[in-house]
Amino acid sequence: MKAALWYDKKDVRVEEIEEPKVTKGYIKIKVKWCGICGSDLHEYLGGPIFIPVGTPHPLSGNVAPVVLGHEFSGDVVEIGENVTKIKIGDRVTVEPIVACGECPACKEEKYNLCSSLGFHGLCGSGGGLAEYTVFPEKYVHKIPDNMSYEQAALIEPIAVALHSIRMANFKTGDTAIVLGSGPIGLATIECLKAAGARLIIVLQRKSIRQEYAKRAGANFVFDPNEVDIAKEVKKLTDGVGVDVAFETTGAKIGFDTGIDSIKYEGTMVITSIWEGDVSFNPNVLVFSEKKIIGSIAYRHEFPSTIALMSDGRIKAEGYITKKIVLDDIVKEGFETLTGPEKKKQVKILVTPDKSLLSES
Repeated sequence: MKAALWYDKKDVRVEEIEEPKVTKGYIKIKVKWCGICGSDLHEYLGGPIFIPVGTPHPLSGNVAPVVLGHEFSGDVVEIGENVTKIKIGDRVTVEPIVACGECPACKEEKYNLCSSLGFHGLCGSGGGLAEYTVFPEKYVHKIPDNMSYEQAALIEPIAVALHSIRMANFKTGDTAIVLGSGPIGLATIECLKAAGARLIIVLQRKSIRQEYAKRAGANFVFDPNEVDIAKEVKKLTDGVGVDVAFETTGAKIGFDTGIDSIKYEGTMVITSIWEGDVSFNPNVLVFSEKKIIGSIAYRHEFPSTIALMSDGRIKAEGYITKKIVLDDIVKEGFETLTGPEKKKQVKILVTPDKSLLSES
């Protein structure tokens, strides 16, 4: 079968590899659509970050090259022994967590904090940028009949945003600033609207993404090149600041603006993946008892995300800005998302089945 493999930074290749086999407790999925994630872009531009190189991943036992892709949907075509909840023909998505199940975090069901955490599509256990993939039944979720395969490929990034909002202990009526309006930023805006946010402010440099942010539900969108965003936030909050900041850029401007924009005892949640260090003076936390917390992936959020999308509380409209075939993933996918046209894109979906492009 064909699959997209990461070999090294700026070295992704579409190759023929062996089709994966179903084992006990596993499910085989014929992939319909798979999104290119920000994590994939970080690996393409500055990796390895999650991808094991040299030393095998403790759970997959594999090293690069690895099959990419962790935001995907498809049909179940085969099930292994002891699979009871999923059947052949089911329309599904995958929660792409690779966890040991034995460490203290896993025993608390905080599997996203597994001491050996990996992600399908990054750690060498297979991935969704392929014709077929296999995964444990525990992390496979059925999708409702009213949800398209394309929408289902967006469940994973929206679950990331939903988890970050839960980590922030965000309450109805709270105020927020979202730093960046890429896919995770837009998902965060939509989740904040669904959570009953009173005010949503967004940092986004001038581009079509400003319009995307407004469409997703932002009340105000500011360009850091044009205004002092923290000052604007203070003006809009009677000089106090917002309750929560969500950092999705992985850039110092987002980090600094987030800290400066939150109120006393406010919280900044970092969901972005960073390619380097950032420095700050801890006194900005000490003097006002502000908090910075991290948020990685999701745990137990997939069912809630599917329900919120299915009933329309999270619309996830306009995310998909381009659809391409797997063969073209480097030029039409990675190069587009990292080149001069990147700000025009939100989510590029990839299919191994060329016939799906003519249907869409």
